[in-house]
Amino acid sequence: MMIQPHSPGTAALEVLGGSPFGLSIQSAGMVEQDLPFFCAKDWLPPDGIRTSLELLGWTFDQQGGSRDEAMSILRHATPAHPVLAGPVEMGLLPHHPGLGQPIGADHHVVVFGVEGDLILMHDPHGYPFATVPTEAFLTAWAADTVGYPVQPYTTRTNFRREREVDLVSALRESIPRAIELLDGPDSAASAERLAEMVESGLGRMQHKYLVEYQISGGAMRLSDAAVLFGSIGCTAAARVMERQARLIGSLQFPLVTGDTKTAAETLRVLGRTYTELRLALLQTAGITYGVPD
Repeated sequence: MMIQPHSPGTAALEVLGGSPFGLSIQSAGMVEQDLPFFCAKDWLPPDGIRTSLELLGWTFDQQGGSRDEAMSILRHATPAHPVLAGPVEMGLLPHHPGLGQPIGADHHVVVFGVEGDLILMHDPHGYPFATVPTEAFLTAWAADTVGYPVQPYTTRTNFRREREVDLVSALRESIPRAIELLDGPDSAASAERLAEMVESGLGRMQHKYLVEYQISGGAMRLSDAAVLFGSIGCTAAARVMERQARLIGSLQFPLVTGDTKTAAETLRVLGRTYTELRLALLQTAGITYGVPD
């Protein structure tokens, strides 16, 4: 939304940013239970934003910390010069139905103006031209319940292209970071831990995160990654990512219907694929490696 008409699309940006690579169990803000995320332990959304854009030759100005300065920036926002605001606490955005309380979930929105006491914005969660009262928006924008350390009232503006990079080149340049995110046993261990959590009984918020957010998002990002990496000739890695997408997507029905045995078995199969994907990417990158014990 911020770099149109030059954007390769949301799917490509998420893949370049590293979000599909891994599985982790993390604490999330005010939520008392650890939550599953289909991303690596060392991956954070702000890193993904910067990484994907840098790979494509873009940069931007970032500022955060001061409520008054942030509001001043928003008041200068226009449709031609919007502001990327976030992270914000998704649960505190009052135009999102059924929430109304902190859930530890981060989100970003594109602000294109302020009219009176209303923030005018496009919300990529599916709410274009949304309006939110300023005080409610500022409460969500403080981001003190988001599940990782962030500066409150963070803005990103003045998106500009410093060099032209085609998507194929950017995807190839993203491989070393994907390997780093998959390095070590963390994702496989997290898959086993999540299988045990499913068997022993998920908490309400853990179940909600999986069936309403994480399964659909995780499967979609891996499916996109499989298509994109396949398009540049990384066929072995693409096959593993497609299998991962199928496994994650197949969790939805058993978890919704309470078939914990099938869900746990699927997660254990998924756990073995993270090493497979790392090795396939290492082969693609031409790196010599030793097969782990």
